[in-house]
Order: sequence, then structure tokens, then C-alpha cells
Amino acid sequence: METMVGKAIGEIQSIRPFLKWAGSKRLILSTLAGYWSDDFERYIEPFAGSSSLFFYLQPKRAILGDINSDLIETYKQIKHNVDDVSSDLARMTKGKDEYYRIRSIDIKTLSPSQRAARFIYLNKLSFNGLYRTNQKGVFNVPFGGEKAGPVPTKESLQRCSKALQRVQLFSGDFGLVLERAQPGDFVYLDPPYSVKSRRIFNEYDKSSFSTAELKRLRQWLDKLTKLGVVFLLSYAKSSEAKLLMDGYPTKEINVRRNIAGFSQYRRNAKEWLASNRDLLNERKNVSEKNR
Repeated sequence: METMVGKAIGEIQSIRPFLKWAGSKRLILSTLAGYWSDDFERYIEPFAGSSSLFFYLQPKRAILGDINSDLIETYKQIKHNVDDVSSDLARMTKGKDEYYRIRSIDIKTLSPSQRAARFIYLNKLSFNGLYRTNQKGVFNVPFGGEKAGPVPTKESLQRCSKALQRVQLFSGDFGLVLERAQPGDFVYLDPPYSVKSRRIFNEYDKSSFSTAELKRLRQWLDKLTKLGVVFLLSYAKSSEAKLLMDGYPTKEINVRRNIAGFSQYRRNAKEWLASNRDLLNERKNVSEKNR
């Protein structure tokens, strides 16, 4: 399969995501893009986050999903109402006091575009791009300091909006998104880490990712393979990753991580990539020989 790497860098100008996200794969996009081909019918990502690979590839059709309903509603507003979101965002000034004032606003008092602008503002100015809520589901990440930001420009939001016109957006469990996968689709999975051997921030939602979800995700990998759907999975090198990836071809890569948000703690972390692409190609070749 001819990959999209050349096009993403050359003919197609990649789009910078309008959100930052803990665990983002921005620094290894060219490696991930090597698993993609224009021959795929759709791009599917059930753990969307900042959707950096989607914006890098700009596929002709896509499904983006996430259990974080505020995130998906923000994507919907950028898709359908980007000018109002941009105007609302432009009224918010950068600063610690303003950050905490905006964070304290009851979102029920805001319009959909204002809620999206608030989400983007807090995301850009929060500590290390983390998303964390308390038991009541209220965002409570502290201010990231004067070096945080800047918020995205109107032009950058409009570029993202244009790319999102080709996307179906779903809020909910990853299984609800994967149920829509069909032969010819490409699925990229970058789930929240649940690694016991190290301290990894995974307070993503009121119901955080657990070992039970990892086992269920493994079942989905086998379902996708049986269906003939190509997947690419990225996960921290760990015993949990072995549970997910056992039996599938893997590749180890180094990823530069900014641990705790301070430059002195930056280090190279090891991650594994797994894909069933080669296995499905072998199955296809054997089937063609037996005709």
C-alpha cells in the first residue's frame, strides 16, 4: 500500500490541532502515518483527544469519538459554528485570575459556542494539557503559568473546521464507535494508559480507564481482525501492553515525554505500536492464491 507520509508533508499541508492533550502523538506522526493509505475508505479514532493524527492525514472520510462529551461537543461547535466560537474565544484574556474566573463559570449558563470557547481556553492555559474532573464532573486542572498558550487563531480554527466537515462525531464508549467499523476502514487506537508499574496520569473521566477496559479493548482488536478491518494501536511499553498486543506484530519506538510539566523531567519513554495490517495482507494473499 502506498502510504500518505509524502502527501502529508508535501502535497497536503498538515493542520495543527486546536487542542493540546496529555499523551499526544504529535512528535511521532510521521511514524504513525506510515500505516495509513489513501486506499482506506474511512479513518476511525475512538479515543480522539486532540486528534493530531487525523489532522495530519486529513482523510476523505472519518469517524471521531470520545467518552469525553465536552470534547466532542467542542468538536461539533468547531465543525458547525466556528465563527461564533472564535469570537467568544477572542473575548477571553490570558492570565491567572481570568483563568480561574472562567474555570469557575457554570457551563449551564453558557451558549454552546461559549462552552466550546471556554473548553479551548482552559485546555490551552491549563497545566500540561491535562484533562481532569472531580467526582461531580467539574474540570479542576490548575493554571499552567504564564508560558501556557497561546489560544488558537480564527484562521487555525477555520482550517480545523474545514477538515471536520468530512467527519462523523460520536460521544461515548469506544465500543460504540468501533461497532461502526467495516472492511476497508482504518482504526487508530490510542487509549488512556492504565499502567501499574509507573505513575501515569489517567484521570480522564469520572470513570477512568481500567484493566477491565483493556481486556475489552483486546477483544475488540480480535473482532476487528476477524472482520478484516486494519487497526493501529499505540500504548506505553508495559505488561498491560503485552495483554493488548499479544499475537500481533509490534514495533518499539521512543517518545519524548514532558513528565509533570517541567523541562528538567523530560525523558524518552518507550511505547509499542501494534497493527494487524501485515496479518490481513497475508490472509488476503493466501486467499487469492487458493482461488
